[in-house]
Amino acid sequence: MNSIFAGTSILYFLGCLALGILYGWLLYRNNKNLEKKLQYGLTAIRIVVVTAIAWLLFAPLIKTLNYNLDKPVIIIGQDNSLSVGQVKPAGFDQKLYEQNLKSLQDKLSDKYEVRAYNFSDKINDGFDFKNQGKLSDASAFFQKVKDEYANRNVGAIVLATDGIFNHGGNPLYNINQINAPVYTVALGDSIPKRDVLIANVNYNNIVYLDDDFTVEVQLQAYQSDGENTSLSVNLNGAKVNQQNVSIIGNSFVKTMPIKLHAGKIGIQKYTIQLATLQNEITTRNNTQTFYIEVIDGRQKVLLAAAAPHPDLSVIKEAISLNKHYDVKLALADDLSAISLSKFDLIILYQLPDGQNISASFLKNISSFKKPIWYILGAQSNVNAFNQIQNQVNLASANGSVQEVYADLNSAFTSFNLSEENKKQFAGFDPLLMPFGRLTVNASATPIFNQRIGKVSTAQPLLFFTNENGLKTGYLMGEGLWRWKLSEAENDISQSGLNDLISKTVQYLSVKDDKRRFKVFTSKSAYDENESIQFNGTLYNESYLPVNEPEVQLQIKNDAGKLFNYVFSKTENGYQLDAGNMPSGNYAYVAGTSLGGKKLTATGSFYVNALIAEYQQTTANHQLLNTISKQSNGQLFMPNDLMKIADVILTNDNIKTISYEDRKYDELINLKWLFALILILLSTEWFLRKRNGEL
Repeated sequence: MNSIFAGTSILYFLGCLALGILYGWLLYRNNKNLEKKLQYGLTAIRIVVVTAIAWLLFAPLIKTLNYNLDKPVIIIGQDNSLSVGQVKPAGFDQKLYEQNLKSLQDKLSDKYEVRAYNFSDKINDGFDFKNQGKLSDASAFFQKVKDEYANRNVGAIVLATDGIFNHGGNPLYNINQINAPVYTVALGDSIPKRDVLIANVNYNNIVYLDDDFTVEVQLQAYQSDGENTSLSVNLNGAKVNQQNVSIIGNSFVKTMPIKLHAGKIGIQKYTIQLATLQNEITTRNNTQTFYIEVIDGRQKVLLAAAAPHPDLSVIKEAISLNKHYDVKLALADDLSAISLSKFDLIILYQLPDGQNISASFLKNISSFKKPIWYILGAQSNVNAFNQIQNQVNLASANGSVQEVYADLNSAFTSFNLSEENKKQFAGFDPLLMPFGRLTVNASATPIFNQRIGKVSTAQPLLFFTNENGLKTGYLMGEGLWRWKLSEAENDISQSGLNDLISKTVQYLSVKDDKRRFKVFTSKSAYDENESIQFNGTLYNESYLPVNEPEVQLQIKNDAGKLFNYVFSKTENGYQLDAGNMPSGNYAYVAGTSLGGKKLTATGSFYVNALIAEYQQTTANHQLLNTISKQSNGQLFMPNDLMKIADVILTNDNIKTISYEDRKYDELINLKWLFALILILLSTEWFLRKRNGEL
């Protein structure tokens, strides 16, 4: 460290010194009472004090130079994934390799700062030769080096791997961001071995009950030309499909579509298996298990009417176009035999009717909390309609009807209609509505308002209400068949009427989740290396979120083993990180108590097995050689591991860097200088007082 004066010239200092000398001479030149030695000493003290005080008035700066030495950092990255451990070339000595890698670290540590890491799907400090990592992600390793050593003197990187990278980006894109040579150690065996495997399976996580779905399976085979194998698919242990496969060539790839049927609700376990061949290098990649959730997405809709009408076929056709809806048409006497509990939505077309054919049927509806869509027309019994519901009142005077056009409500947002369909509705023929004064609950949400001739009104035509979470729909006119004919006349390919009916049915049939206690996972499918995340919400009787009670969770795997947890409380809910879990299907039950009542929530999830490390067994030494060349490094075989130390030690570009650190401080900030002035003045005062000069 060097300190020098800067910002003022030596002339200023000489001037301050001259001022101090002049002050001291004038003060003590004619003093006859002091001894000569004491007089000279006091004069010297006064000269120093005055010079220092005068010098401080100029606020000089002191420049401090610090020189910091930054030793080169050598970073060693060791691949700890499964692929490194499962395939080893002939003559490879694992123990010798481990010893040499540690010796390399020790030898380089004598001159450099050495940092060691092991990487797979995660990056950890130090070496780990267990080779249990489920994935290989070299790009994450290089990204860590870039982030943590951005301003450091990175001398070189030693990368020991087999070149099989199945997660993250291509490491070639990362090495250009690191200004250091990469010395690669080629592990694994680059000679293809005899192997048949399932390379990939493409499927949808969720399918609907009774649907047929397709699973695409990509097969690969190496060094197996002329062999025959078979591909079988098991559902929960029972075989559901099998196909024979003939292998042509020593590098064989084939994608096979397999059609399956979803016949049971719930999470279903599928296992795809390739029959093994003799002398395969590994059979771990011959089997792959995945889970598919089968849900009963079909909503059952009852279309009830007193008599046939053209509108009924229009409504039924529109609902049937959506495969997730099952519609049943019931007329007149058939209504009494209907079990209403089986249906998710009831459409009452011109019911109640004028002849009271459906009186007993309508009486049963009141005991079921089902969403209803009322459609009124010329045959409707308006007085009976006013009595069976309390959201709408139509004061009909004489039982006549009036023509009403549909006027789109631009403020409607419960579901979307295309701009093209909106234009179609404006040109459709009018519907026939019972004549009378209409009174609607203030909470009604209209899709269409009524237009009489060319006069738009605020009276709704098609609208929804919601009472205590139960949705109800109202269409105040008949004649949808006219709209259908208008579409046919104008040759409209995409029916706006079908879309309107389908979305109306969907909106009414979707149930609002009003459970007071809910626990759910962030997603239904996880990989083995992912943490299982749970979230929970608890509501009081006013449906306000609370989190005072403790919430416990119990998870059960396929074998019946139980895992118990307790949720952590968040601001308005609950949260739990259950960590990683082995592959399989899991069910969970959460429980708590609020207001003396026990509340439970159930659910399920599944964990997919990671087999990416078994799906490629041939080492990619060509990629390692490219990495080394692009970074001015070199490729080494495991037997030559210690040669890396000699190459690094003789590399003139890997050297210690000296950094100059300049710092400027004002002299007035030096506290010891003020202390020195105070001590000198106190000493002078004491000596003068002692000799009677004060």
